[in-house]
Amino acid sequence: MRLTISKFSGRQLLTAASFLVAANVYAENTVTPAIEGVVAQGTPIEFIQDKFDGTEGPTTLPDGSFIFTETRANRIIHITPDNKVSTYLENSNGTNGIAFTKKGDLVSVQVLKPQVGVVFPKGSEKVWADKYDGKALQRPNDLVIDKSDGVYFTDSGVQPKGDITEPAHPAVYYVKADGKLTRLLNDIERPNGIQLSRDEKTLYVANTAGEYVLAYPVLGDGKLGARKEFAKLAGYEKGETGFSSGADGLAIDNEGRLYVASNKGIEVFSPTGTALGIIALPQKPQNFAFAGKDKKTLYVVGRGAVYKIATLTPGFKGRAK
Repeated sequence: MRLTISKFSGRQLLTAASFLVAANVYAENTVTPAIEGVVAQGTPIEFIQDKFDGTEGPTTLPDGSFIFTETRANRIIHITPDNKVSTYLENSNGTNGIAFTKKGDLVSVQVLKPQVGVVFPKGSEKVWADKYDGKALQRPNDLVIDKSDGVYFTDSGVQPKGDITEPAHPAVYYVKADGKLTRLLNDIERPNGIQLSRDEKTLYVANTAGEYVLAYPVLGDGKLGARKEFAKLAGYEKGETGFSSGADGLAIDNEGRLYVASNKGIEVFSPTGTALGIIALPQKPQNFAFAGKDKKTLYVVGRGAVYKIATLTPGFKGRAK
C-alpha cells in the first residue's frame, strides 16, 4: 500500500492511529473481480489518500492528471499520476460537479451560493444560472457538458431537516453560457449523477432514491423524450431512511459501457443496460472519472478517500468526463 502525505494543514495529516484505521479499511477490498473488457481479475485497487473533507466532482486534465472537489473545504484538489496531492483552486463556492468546455473553461455546479457557471481560470468566472422561474436553485449536484458547450445538470433539492422547512424541488436542467435555463425534468425523487452517451443521443440520470438508472432520448433544443428504466441497480437496499440505491456518479468508457456508483460499489452495465459486474471498494464510492494519458485509470472518490484502478478499456475520449 502506498500512502501519500499531502502538504495541507494538520487536519489532513494522518496520525499513527488513523493510519491504522485507513490501512484496515483499505485491506477489506484491495483487488477487482474479472469484468470482461473492464478490469482483469485481481487488479489492485490502489489507495491514494483519505481524510478529505468531502469528495466529489472528478474529471481529468489534458495532461492526464486528475482533479476532484473537496466540497466542504471549498476547494478543488489536483492529483498527479504519481499520487502527488496539491490544491488546484481555492474558494470554489462549494463546487461539486465539474467539467470543461471546449475552450478550457472549468464549469461547475456550486452549493454555497447555489449556482452554475465558470470557476476557472481566474478572471473568467461567470454565473450562467442561479434561479429558475424566479426561485433560487437549491442544491446543484452534478453536470455533463455536450459538444455545443451546453450543460445538463441535476439539482437534488434541499433535504428538509433541522431549521430547513422549505420543500425540496429536485430537477434536471439544461443551460448554456447565454444564461438560458430550461427545466427538463422534475419527477425524479433525487436526481444525482448525470451523463451522456457517446453519441449524445441519450441522457442518463442516477436517481439516488430509486432502483434504476434512468435514460432519456435527447431530442435537442433543450428537450428530452420519454423516460426509460435503463439499468437495474444491485445497490438498491433498505437503509436507515428507507430504500435507496445510493446511485451517484456516472461515467462511460470508450465502448459505451455505463459505470454507476451505488451502495454496492461501481456497477458496470453494457450500452444496452445489461449488468456486467460490480467493483466493490473499501469505502462506498460517490463519483469517479477516467484519467491518465491513455484514460485507462479509473479514479474513484468517496467518503473522504481517493483510489485508482487500472482498466482494460479507456474512458470515452470524446469528452474530459
